[in-house]
Amino acid sequence: MRVLLLGDSVRMFYEGEVKRLLGDEYEVVSPKENCRFAAYFLNSLRFWLEEFPSPDVIHFNAGLWDTAILYKEDGCFTDINVYSDTMRKIVRVLRNTGARLIFATTTPVHDDKYKLEGPMPPAHKNEEIARYNEAVLNIMKKNGVLINDLFSLMYPERKKYLKDDMIHPNDEGVKLLGAAVADVIKNCGSVSRQARPCVPQQIIREEKIIQ
Repeated sequence: MRVLLLGDSVRMFYEGEVKRLLGDEYEVVSPKENCRFAAYFLNSLRFWLEEFPSPDVIHFNAGLWDTAILYKEDGCFTDINVYSDTMRKIVRVLRNTGARLIFATTTPVHDDKYKLEGPMPPAHKNEEIARYNEAVLNIMKKNGVLINDLFSLMYPERKKYLKDDMIHPNDEGVKLLGAAVADVIKNCGSVSRQARPCVPQQIIREEKIIQ
């Protein structure tokens, strides 16, 4: 079975673990580059799908770049409506491959990352990440895309699983995410991982405190 992994740098961290856990029965392929933000993802699909034709399963995500706050006066890098529309187009293209599709929600960051002034590195807010995740869940469900809710998996103990850069998974985080991705791929023919609400009340309370 050929599995195509598409996503940002977090995907690049856990893909080695996914390959290890899936073993020789699966051919796991992915672009060498970071898939970045949704618009870049959409534009690049024509190249990636040509490079990795006929996948049986596509596990994909885009969102960390889109929710990045380079300059606080501008908000998130990609407007949420543009993000949703672009993700809808991405799903349309991916469905044409005939592969089984799995969408991974964007993973959380350290709570202090919102304090960064940007643009290098940019700030992020978990409240915004959760909002963007929530915005596209109906799109995924309506199109029969399975949901791998990595946000909710990682969020309760996010500090435990993040590197000092406050955004990428550490060794424990890689194991957690890699196992979750490998598991949903193995079981994608049956029942998907059910997405819990992507805007936990805890995040909403934290955001009010921040403001």
